[in-house]
Amino acid sequence: MASGGGEASASAGGGGGGKVACAAWIRRRDEKAAAARVFAAYGRAGAAGSPPAVEVLGFDSKECYLSPEPLARAVLGEGGPGDAPRGIAVHPAGDELVCATAKGCRLFKLIFEEFAVRIIPRDAPPLESVGPQKCLAFSTDGAKFAIGGEDGHLRIFHWPSMNVLLDEPKAHKSFRDMDISLDSEFLVSTATDGSARIWKIDEGAPLVNLTRSSDEKIECCRFSRDGMKPFLFCTVAKGSKVVTVVWNISDWKRIGYKRLLGRPITTLSVSLDGKYLALGSHDGDFCAVDVKKMEVSHWSKKAHLGSPVTSIEFCPTERIVLSTSNQWGAELTKLNVPADWKEWQVWLVLLALFMASAVLFYMFYERSDSFWNFPMGRNQPAKPWSVLKESPPVPEDQTPW
Repeated sequence: MASGGGEASASAGGGGGGKVACAAWIRRRDEKAAAARVFAAYGRAGAAGSPPAVEVLGFDSKECYLSPEPLARAVLGEGGPGDAPRGIAVHPAGDELVCATAKGCRLFKLIFEEFAVRIIPRDAPPLESVGPQKCLAFSTDGAKFAIGGEDGHLRIFHWPSMNVLLDEPKAHKSFRDMDISLDSEFLVSTATDGSARIWKIDEGAPLVNLTRSSDEKIECCRFSRDGMKPFLFCTVAKGSKVVTVVWNISDWKRIGYKRLLGRPITTLSVSLDGKYLALGSHDGDFCAVDVKKMEVSHWSKKAHLGSPVTSIEFCPTERIVLSTSNQWGAELTKLNVPADWKEWQVWLVLLALFMASAVLFYMFYERSDSFWNFPMGRNQPAKPWSVLKESPPVPEDQTPW
């Protein structure tokens, strides 16, 4: 792949079989380890002699590298067109994943041991016969799971009980994109006809339709993730022009827009800390945008060489993205953006400030003419009078009276 901006870019195919059709990151929090462990999940299409499968690969953040062979693999079917993977959603805890196929969704349990990883299929009747799904999303707290179908059917489940919170067969004509807000209160969905709708999850009902002009199409959508003032980002196409529009979720009104990629957008993603957006284009380019400035911080040209970028996922611990396309499979790219402060670096700065303060205090004490800096021991010039026990000597009266 060709790439620009000085970033490290590498093919992330790994393993055997067909091309990678979809991918996602897995973040495992280990109580024994100081840092979280990160893996990648692949949905791999079938090939001659190799059926479609779900794979888990190891990740080396220092080398920006995925293991060439999967750590674990689970076959999706015998290789028919209905078994091909179309999308993956990983639970925030990193112990479960859902893979969408043309038939429905498959649920897998992930078991991470010290030197091995296992993928175990699990029964999930409410998900298995729902047909082809275009969108899959877990809420940030992992308590809700939503799927949006090519037939326009929206389903929201409570997780892991799978109790239905919302079941709307006519949510859209056909789904285009979907996301759940940071507080799990709202769900935004967009359709292939350019419409967009906000849903109140706990109430299981639509809240509002996002306003647009007759010649506008709202396409990709993502909620902000920085935990500050919440916003909704959507890409809006008007003819050949595409802009990224920001909505205020308190009143669902537009507050601004900016033209970032300048070409048809196929996918939109936001980093886990909410500092960056990623936009993938129809011709294989993608860019990373600093949310605070709404300026492009990284640009990868021809990362997928003329093939539409189907997904972009930010690594949960590093400034690295995993992107996919139907023609080229998966690509791993290290973003050329300013480095983030590590926790140990923050503590080191605080320690340095404390030590500097201690040195300045000592120097001030040594050089000050303070009452408390009086001589001690043998250096005292005379026995001082006690402030509490006796009064100072009174001079004799020199007047004749």
